[in-house]
Amino acid sequence: MSWIREMFKTEKAIIGLLHLTALPGDPFYEGSMEKVIRQAREDLDALQEGGVDGVLLTNEFSLPYEKQVSKVTLGAMGRVVGALEGRFRVPYGVEAIYDADATIEICAAADASFSRCVFTGAYAGDLGLVDRDVAKTLRLRRALGMQNLKLFYFVNSEGEVYLNDRSPEEVTKTMLFNCRPEALVVAGGMAGSSPADSLLAKVKEAAGDAAPVFCGTGCRPDNIGQILRVADGAFVGTTFKKDGKFTGAVDYERVRAFMDKVCSIRGE
Repeated sequence: MSWIREMFKTEKAIIGLLHLTALPGDPFYEGSMEKVIRQAREDLDALQEGGVDGVLLTNEFSLPYEKQVSKVTLGAMGRVVGALEGRFRVPYGVEAIYDADATIEICAAADASFSRCVFTGAYAGDLGLVDRDVAKTLRLRRALGMQNLKLFYFVNSEGEVYLNDRSPEEVTKTMLFNCRPEALVVAGGMAGSSPADSLLAKVKEAAGDAAPVFCGTGCRPDNIGQILRVADGAFVGTTFKKDGKFTGAVDYERVRAFMDKVCSIRGE
């Protein structure tokens, strides 16, 4: 039995993204943690009632993202997870976007089962240079006693250029050798944007049976069948939101319709 099936009770798992609204310290925070928590509760309920297999909480609206996430952001994320305690009916994870070490720390505090992040590589983009130190990150996971925390590694970063000339297949192979990731993620250019089918296929072929490969962005009802023919699962965010808009709240009806299609594809 794969760890994906063991954790999520299905193969081809769909992990719903719970995008936290802007938090204290973020440029666009609206000044009310109660409002943040209320929206998180409503979104969590819609995702779970709609039938997702897992939930990943992210500080999605901490735009522009910090390369080292502020303590106030981690504190706010911890407060939200605490407010949701007892409401989780599926496995959940937490991600502090762009900060791998902070992601491990918040997962330890939140008793999360999994996470994803840009754990490796060096990139250039709107945020400047993003340079990860995966050796430090994995030693931190060990020091915090989090060896059972399953980590999804981005093979590519959303909307940024990888600062070397290796192919995604080569990156996949060396990442597997050096870091032993529990799973890999292939992203598009930004939230809501799909990676090319060929890129997913190349990473999946390079990974072989060493690690599951998930689609990280851009999954929609019209392409999820094609995606799941290649990928071992997917993270889904924008598609689940009202009118399919990134800034919207999670819409139960959209989640239910999407998951009905996924269940049909999985033969459930």
